[in-house]
Amino acid sequence: MPSTPQEDRKTLILTGASRGIGHATVKRFASAGWRVITCSRHGFPENCPWEAGPEDHIQVDLADPDSTLKAIAEMKVRLRAQGGRLNALVNNAAISPKGAGGARLGSIEMPLADWQRVFQINFFAPIMLARGLIEELERAKGAVVNVSSIAGSRVHPFAGAAYATSKAALAGLTREMAHDFGPRGIRVNAISPGEIDTSILSPGTQKIVEENIPMGRLGEPQEVAKAIYFLCTDQSSYVNGAELHINGGQHV
Repeated sequence: MPSTPQEDRKTLILTGASRGIGHATVKRFASAGWRVITCSRHGFPENCPWEAGPEDHIQVDLADPDSTLKAIAEMKVRLRAQGGRLNALVNNAAISPKGAGGARLGSIEMPLADWQRVFQINFFAPIMLARGLIEELERAKGAVVNVSSIAGSRVHPFAGAAYATSKAALAGLTREMAHDFGPRGIRVNAISPGEIDTSILSPGTQKIVEENIPMGRLGEPQEVAKAIYFLCTDQSSYVNGAELHINGGQHV
């Protein structure tokens, strides 16, 4: 890992870091010398190989607005070592409740309480975090990346209705944030992954690969992480309000 003085290191705050796309994103940014502050509802596991340890992990329940506000206050404290600057915020955490036997929950079957919890985590938490950390992002002329989904633009055979509509709302929010945050020097973009090879793939995904993906394979988490990294660095310095599709052509 490149050696950089603590006060000069770029810093990423990442939600949903424990597996899949989030875990690959941690590795991509860390390999470039970034400090990565991870967030999850679980405490830092003692057996985790992540060398930064608990000093760069924040326990937060994004389904709880009060817990989210407390976490934002703690993030501000953690960022003091970088002069109160935040170079990137990646809103990756999301949930998609399933029915009995892993069944898809449509708009009729999904209980109201689940709708509300999904939207609190998938939609409201990202804007709470971005607004709460706007001064830190502005100091660094930083970037926000919201992780949407291909399910946000079409009915998906496995993604539930609440998850899909929350991701559609997040894509719309990204445009609004790009307009409102842009004058402060903060770029806001979204990525929209398709079928990515993670532990949460549903049975039947292979049929989607065979019938709907021109490249004929699943995406890899590191391929998504590379796109996130691009949107958080100067390589994308004039990209704002975009939604980058990462799906092997599944949307065409």
